[in-house]
Amino acid sequence: MGEATIERTVHETARREADAPRSLVARLDRPLTLESGAVLGGVRVAYQTYGALNAERSNAVLICHALTGDQHVANVHPVTGKPGWWSTMVGPGRPIDTERFFVICSNVLGGCMGTTGPASLNPETGEPYGLDLPLVTIRDMVAAQAALVDHLGVRDLFAVVGGSMGGMQVLEWAASHGDRVFAALPIATAAKHSAQNIAFHEVGRQAVTADPDWREGRYLVEGAIPRKGLAVARMAAHITYLSEPALQTKFGRNLQDRAARTFGFDADFQIESYLRHQGQSFVERFDANSYLYVTRAMDYFDLAADHGGVLAKAFQRSKTRFCVVSFTSDWLFPTEDSRQIVHALNAAAANVSFVEIETDKGHDAFLLDVPELIATTKGFIDSAARARGLPPA
Repeated sequence: MGEATIERTVHETARREADAPRSLVARLDRPLTLESGAVLGGVRVAYQTYGALNAERSNAVLICHALTGDQHVANVHPVTGKPGWWSTMVGPGRPIDTERFFVICSNVLGGCMGTTGPASLNPETGEPYGLDLPLVTIRDMVAAQAALVDHLGVRDLFAVVGGSMGGMQVLEWAASHGDRVFAALPIATAAKHSAQNIAFHEVGRQAVTADPDWREGRYLVEGAIPRKGLAVARMAAHITYLSEPALQTKFGRNLQDRAARTFGFDADFQIESYLRHQGQSFVERFDANSYLYVTRAMDYFDLAADHGGVLAKAFQRSKTRFCVVSFTSDWLFPTEDSRQIVHALNAAAANVSFVEIETDKGHDAFLLDVPELIATTKGFIDSAARARGLPPA
């Protein structure tokens, strides 16, 4: 590999990892032993905090992000310039009030916004890890978060909150570190990834790896980016986040900037143009190999399998207070998935409430301004705060 290529690679990796002003980065003191048995040293965890930790260190809330999210939950995103991905839920006067709570959000292990991932430089080679990074799981992501929380001097978390893949992390926190979690709010999620969801992820991964510029995962070293493959993966996934009623209401069969069909393969329809835009914009902020790693982590998630095939055993003797939320139009993580979690929590005699929210917004409803979700979250957080002895809002 020539010097010019190395220079471009280092520059690209540095841009992806460091182009996040206001982010903090914790360097973990100890190597992480991953679920696979691999040992990963020199782990970096990029994170954001909002609000202040109280004197009793009892008001910390951990937000866990979904597949394509990151640590920028409540601040303007440094790459896109858009508001934080959960600014409807987190911030001053919001259900997770940053004037009341110390909010932590980190980029997951395997991610591409500063936390160690496949685009990070491997200290042993000076080149991006690429596929040399060991595979990570949801449990590994939570282990990295737990190390970060320790680094921040927080023993117990008032609450852990997240949707979709973030909800998987919430469940893993409750199962693996339940003694550290007072309240848990898993939203639009499941205790295991379904065969259908694994299938959708495989389509996305095949789109990425079929792109000639993927270069067997060495694209950064070779000065290439598999843009087309990653864009197609994003397009396919984005369809699963929406519902048919939402698509019909928003787009229908409306044509895009034209009065008639072109009888060609341009984006005649608004939905086509929308998906192409989603794919192209995604490539600018996400790493292709990270997409492979993080989708695989979701595929491997099966909480019951980790506890002898009985989900209730994951929550035995749990003192955590739970609120499980699902959406009627979410076909990616349907309500039945949430009911299975609730049944397991009931079987374990856990403190649990359950809300199914009526909406046509599909899986993405957890990210949107859905009044019932906001009210549910506020009610649960306020109730848990009273039980915790925290000052009222």
